[in-house]
Amino acid sequence: MKATARRWPLALSLLLTLLSSSLVFTPAWADEDFIIREPVIRVENGAYFLDTAIDAHFSNAALEALDHGVPLTIVAHVQVRRSSAWLWENVLLDQQLRTVIRYKPLSDGYEVYRLPGHHGRSFVTRDAALRALGEISNLQLLHQDKLDAKDDYEVQIKVFLDIEELPLPLRPMAYLKPSWQLSSGWHSWPLRR
Repeated sequence: MKATARRWPLALSLLLTLLSSSLVFTPAWADEDFIIREPVIRVENGAYFLDTAIDAHFSNAALEALDHGVPLTIVAHVQVRRSSAWLWENVLLDQQLRTVIRYKPLSDGYEVYRLPGHHGRSFVTRDAALRALGEISNLQLLHQDKLDAKDDYEVQIKVFLDIEELPLPLRPMAYLKPSWQLSSGWHSWPLRR
């Protein structure tokens, strides 16, 4: 009985040490690595379309990898759902836009393209390519007839760096280091009829 009583303070001390040290390492996504600008949602011929831009703030580690030829893939996850929907309710729209930025050393420029595909627009500077990386225009969401007139709906967007698209040797480090876990978190805007 006395041995068990002595283990409790030791176990509690170890737990508190682990918790306090984990509080020092805040996740990278807490600082908004991707900032989603206020989207413009318009109706044309009975369908909703979305236009927005994403400001990408990659970590120094990600930018260094990009400048050494590692392509970076960002995913813009777009959903449309009822504003008061429960977590387990089906969404009306669940779409992922996958966009890649890569450095091309032979031309000393950058290329941005949407997946699936391997060719896109070329840029002389990294800043110009990063601006183009975040452009979303004329994205068709859904038709008005899919919405119930008595419910309110919202568009939700989350943007993140897809670690699974990194080269295999780089992935273990990306899983462990906060500088690679880049995300905007979910943001929502009302879908007005």
